[in-house]
Amino acid sequence: MELQKLANGHHGSDLSPEKIMLEDGFDGVENVAAECEEFLPHKSDGKKQPQFTDFEGKTSFGMSVFNLSNAIMGSGILGLAYAMSNTGIILFLILLTFIAILSAYSIHLLLKSAGVVGIRAYEQLGNRAFGRPGKVLAAVIITLHNIGAMSSYLFIVKYELPLVIQAFLGKSTSSGEWYLQGNYLIIIVSILIILPLALMRQLGYLGYTSGFSLTCMVFFLISVIYKKYNIPCPLEGIAASNHSESHPEDCEYKLFTINQQTAYTIPILAFAFVCHPEVLPIYTELRNPSKKRMQTVANISILAMFVMYLLTAIFGYLTFYGNVESELLHTYSQEDPLDTLVLCVRLAVLMAVTLTVPVVLFPIRRAVLQLLFPEKPFHWARHIGIAVTLLFIVNLLVIFVPNIRDIFGIIGATSAPSLIFILPGIFYIRIIPEEMEALKSRPKIQAACFAGLGFAFMVMSLSFIILDWVFGESRSGGGH
Repeated sequence: MELQKLANGHHGSDLSPEKIMLEDGFDGVENVAAECEEFLPHKSDGKKQPQFTDFEGKTSFGMSVFNLSNAIMGSGILGLAYAMSNTGIILFLILLTFIAILSAYSIHLLLKSAGVVGIRAYEQLGNRAFGRPGKVLAAVIITLHNIGAMSSYLFIVKYELPLVIQAFLGKSTSSGEWYLQGNYLIIIVSILIILPLALMRQLGYLGYTSGFSLTCMVFFLISVIYKKYNIPCPLEGIAASNHSESHPEDCEYKLFTINQQTAYTIPILAFAFVCHPEVLPIYTELRNPSKKRMQTVANISILAMFVMYLLTAIFGYLTFYGNVESELLHTYSQEDPLDTLVLCVRLAVLMAVTLTVPVVLFPIRRAVLQLLFPEKPFHWARHIGIAVTLLFIVNLLVIFVPNIRDIFGIIGATSAPSLIFILPGIFYIRIIPEEMEALKSRPKIQAACFAGLGFAFMVMSLSFIILDWVFGESRSGGGH
């Protein structure tokens, strides 16, 4: 049908179906369709012509914003107050703004590349830019990064959910019951909550759960603001738990500071805005898709998360000042272990990260399908089988690997800069034809500098991890 549509109205063109398939293979039809629409406008029959031929999306603008915001929102929000304590308020604001703008620019590069070739799959952009090696590289990076993200969320469930259940039952210590064992709980959560959501055929259906997940995080933010005005300073509770004395200078904020931990702030913030594997799948399912419409979805999502991140960091920092820990909720628990509001907040964060796992799983499944079954039509057996296999692997990692900080530190230090900076930059340079933008044009020079910045981030992040290994301690806080 698509080939017939391409042929009609373009009899003078030498773009025959046979030539399209021979020259471009899997992507040929989409490429020619995009070029025909871009450069050869034709009379409309009264119906709006789709910009892409691969899928006609049905997800509303609002649901797309919820899904992308949920993809951005990660457990890293718990470490932002700690990051601010090591930079000061002004420097943190500058860095957060800088990273948010770079993330939006990165999505612009992806969307423009997708628009030129008519493809809305990260892996196929890699295929168009560098052939099969580019496709495999993109798929592997997306898979590793998102498996790391899923594992970090389930680790939160593993360690926090037993404590929440224990507190609700009024137990001060665990006496070994199965329902207070984290390994059993993550299996139950994976089967009863995550798997059914992961079996949805389209990512757009998760807009409702993404909206609820974001509501939980808004509750977390409101609680952080409320506790700022209800925890007196000096912090007697934390001083008592640390067997030290509180001092008035403990309650002084800093506008600008640099110390040994300051260099970790940029990787923490960069990882906090990683959503790029989900951008193109969400774009695929967007109703009435266009680059401008999807960029607006991305800008609103990034702006919303920017505001949430900034408010959480400021009020968390102004509550505990220099005493804030790398995991903000743990700091509240030290101040008052039996606080009912903090208990409810922990439960809300648990629900939020649990409902984020299915959104993160979708790009991995799409990457696997693009690699192993690129020309196969949708089939429920493959769809279900990949989801079950991925959840099984992630559960095994979380259960049997006692400390995966170093493993996923390496993955995060390499995959996050690749997804945000390096791949969008080099894909843009390779995909945008020179007749549209010369190699020495300003947009391509900017894209090259952007990719170079990603390499610098990667080297810096790996250097920090090596320093941690050498000195035998972790000095960073938070993650995506």
